[in-house]
Amino acid sequence: MSGLSRPPKPRGAPGKSNMGEASHTSTQELGHIEEDTITGDESSASPEAAESRATVAEALTKQADSRYGPLPWSNYFDEERDVEIAGTTDMFHVYSAGKEGPVLLCLHGGGYTGVSFATAAAHMKATCRVIAPDLRGHGRTRTSDDADLSAETLCEDTVRIFTTMFGDKKEDQPPVVLIGHSMGGAIAARTAALRKLPTLAALVVIDVVEGTAMSSLAFMQGVLAQRPSSFPSLDEAIRWAHRTSAVRNEESARVSVPSQMVRKENPERYEWRAQLKESEPHWAGWYQGLSDVFLAVPVPKLLLLAGTDRMDKPLTIGQMQGKFQMTIFKTAGHAIHEDEPEQFSETVLGFVSRHRIGQGALEISALKWGSKTLHR
Repeated sequence: MSGLSRPPKPRGAPGKSNMGEASHTSTQELGHIEEDTITGDESSASPEAAESRATVAEALTKQADSRYGPLPWSNYFDEERDVEIAGTTDMFHVYSAGKEGPVLLCLHGGGYTGVSFATAAAHMKATCRVIAPDLRGHGRTRTSDDADLSAETLCEDTVRIFTTMFGDKKEDQPPVVLIGHSMGGAIAARTAALRKLPTLAALVVIDVVEGTAMSSLAFMQGVLAQRPSSFPSLDEAIRWAHRTSAVRNEESARVSVPSQMVRKENPERYEWRAQLKESEPHWAGWYQGLSDVFLAVPVPKLLLLAGTDRMDKPLTIGQMQGKFQMTIFKTAGHAIHEDEPEQFSETVLGFVSRHRIGQGALEISALKWGSKTLHR
């Protein structure tokens, strides 16, 4: 879904979170039920038994299908709202969670939506305010030019969303941590570099590195062409995302994938909301020069990666010089915050606490900061 998707690694253990869990029977449990119900005595050879087996099998199939049923965003975020930008017709759809503490302004990757941060928001909202907008051209946001996904425009949008929500005077603004995934990570770094957010306290970038991103651009149209263009149901879209490891955490897929889909010309099919193929003219502008931009941002920085193979030379040197903290999530895919929401949240909140962002340090248990590079 994002411009940085890699061939999937073997899926790690599912996320530990069970928030929003629907009442359904696991695949393993279904196997036990079927075995216990339709085998075990000689009468199973009768026509009645065969009909019973067919009925049970059909019911089990329906139960298994419910495994990929959509989950509502409201299980994780506290509210959604439309943020209208003064003097324009632009309206940004924003999800939020939490009532106090520093603001975590979360920017999703290309093709995703703000709901991408849902499962993580549920873990972080007790001590921080999570703000996750649908960026221009994505989700339920509507602007005067949804096709303008240039880095400059997306950065300006980010500033305008924050100042519209919290005021344009420094004394009125809470401390803010910019968090971005993939495309959103590039925009977060570039927005931080503009120095238009006077209360900016830190920067967190999720699985985007200039060298890897730039080398991947030549293959992205092919990657996008290989994914299904539509699905007969949201369940099928979720199933595809989970089974291809686009989102490795089943719960995260169930809440985030539906927000990326919409019925368009064919009312019986769900299509992707974001037109990623058409955004190609802007791809290079997101990532070119990103490593130098990231390293130059004058606030504490955290880089979260799904593997050390993502690192390029400038970041390798910068990390050795202690210019930023880095954490490796060995079992996560590209969407680290979705694949490992609990571990992601623990890492981010620990980073916030370590730098005493907001009113005092946050209480985070079981965290050890023995080195600049952590492996999750």
